[in-house]
Amino acid sequence: MIRVLDDMPPGTVGVEAVGKVTADDYRDVLGPVVQDALARKDVRLLYVLGKEFDSYAPSAAWEDTKLWAGHLKGWKKVAVVSDADWLEHSVKAFAWLVPGDIKVFETDEVQEAKRWLVDLDDDDDDDDDD
Repeated sequence: MIRVLDDMPPGTVGVEAVGKVTADDYRDVLGPVVQDALARKDVRLLYVLGKEFDSYAPSAAWEDTKLWAGHLKGWKKVAVVSDADWLEHSVKAFAWLVPGDIKVFETDEVQEAKRWLVDLDDDDDDDDDD
């Protein structure tokens, strides 16, 4: 399942994957909590896959793809928090497919991940007037 994290900086959304994540979790939990950010075209998402995370149902992967692919310009930053080496390698290999910036943090770096999400200096250089 996916549960919403309450202790997030303004302008960000945080969720944690627990147990097995299903398509229903994407439709019923993650989708609704990112809708406001998608409308503003400023999604800054913290996605925690901690020790209680087990797996994704195949249908969840499809819902994940539909969520970001349907709103390509809305995604600014995604911070993935996990100690799983396979996940870090996967994110690095496929980051070019994901809109916006994506970065992996270790589970003891949650606060650093939150700071990165709101750091405007780290945003696209397109807005620089230099």
